[in-house]
Amino acid sequence: MYPNTRLRRTRQADWSRRLVRENALSVNDLIWSVVVSDTADPIEPVAAMPGVERLSLSALAKAAKEAQDLGIPAMAIFPHIDPSKKDDEGSEALNRDGLVPQAIKTIKEAAPNLGVICDVALDPFTTHGHDGILDGDVIDNDATVDRLIEQALVQAEAGCDVVAPSDMMDGRIGAIREALENEGHINTMILSYAAKYASGFYGPYREAIGSAAALKGDKQTYQMDPSNRDECLREVELDIGEGADMVMVKPGLPYLDIVRALSDAFPVPVYAFQVSGEYAMIEAAAANGWIDGDRVMMESLLAFKRAGAAGIITYFAPRAAKLLG
Repeated sequence: MYPNTRLRRTRQADWSRRLVRENALSVNDLIWSVVVSDTADPIEPVAAMPGVERLSLSALAKAAKEAQDLGIPAMAIFPHIDPSKKDDEGSEALNRDGLVPQAIKTIKEAAPNLGVICDVALDPFTTHGHDGILDGDVIDNDATVDRLIEQALVQAEAGCDVVAPSDMMDGRIGAIREALENEGHINTMILSYAAKYASGFYGPYREAIGSAAALKGDKQTYQMDPSNRDECLREVELDIGEGADMVMVKPGLPYLDIVRALSDAFPVPVYAFQVSGEYAMIEAAAANGWIDGDRVMMESLLAFKRAGAAGIITYFAPRAAKLLG
């Protein structure tokens, strides 16, 4: 009891604060979220995300080299394609000479030691903006899974290290794992977006990939209800059983309780996605002088580590890596 116990004693100096620090953020925890475009020349600013740009393949090569030089372990790429290439079934996602395979090869040539994570979902490629194939107004789960298998194989064949299904279709992890094994891609990892919520925090990202105007309706029939916590435990258990190597929580900061629950319950790496809306809020507040942008950015990233995340996908990765360095 006080005064024998004074918790402030260990807070008095920088050296003692560092000695007793429970969690630490390092560059090894960062995955850089990047939008690659077949229309940017060489870059195209995203209005809703100050500081974020759609990158051409040449600009992507420079970004990959920067990431590797900073020690960032991996880059997660998301495509923005010409609207003329979109159709109702997202056929461009299966193009072996399409933007994503070209982006994978560009990164591997520019930065051979950088991991490449690819989104497996159809929303950047569909005219309706949904993650799957529509049957009337309803997503056809099984037809979508068949298409996602093909998309994942295209990415693996191009040299992708981690395929990351973000669509939230039932059964897709097992189906993709089986296909990868059958085609000899035994070392291709699966990062399952196992706890992806139907959130309002995705708006700026949809602008970035060009699906915002196209999206008809919402995604509540396949993404998780923000009210639910226990349901995510079932989702993750199923995905691990089907062969997921790692799992993702999305969004990030509003769902730190989910990160904590999953990291406590399962012996697999749990990642968090600091999504576009989170990024935009920090940047907007900083631009108005309401917060110290760098300080809040680093504090937010540390919060993921404190909650139990093994790593964070974030648009802040290079900026945070420079501060950490």
